[in-house]
Amino acid sequence: MEISEIKDIIEESAQCGNLSNSDLVQIIELAGEYLNLQTISNYAKDSGLSYNGVKKCRNIINLFGCKLVIDNE
Repeated sequence: MEISEIKDIIEESAQCGNLSNSDLVQIIELAGEYLNLQTISNYAKDSGLSYNGVKKCRNIINLFGCKLVIDNE
């Protein structure tokens, strides 16, 4: 299955009322778990790195206006 198909299923299901807000949050949480998403601060604490070191040397994304680290390797 391609990502476009998954996106279409989620979009259609949400628009038809088959997915609640809670359901959508659970999808976001599941994706976050697979990506091992963390805030820069939490990642730095957990890894024993400095905040600036994490910003320079890790995969940082901006999601919903928050900077997060992806570390799923």
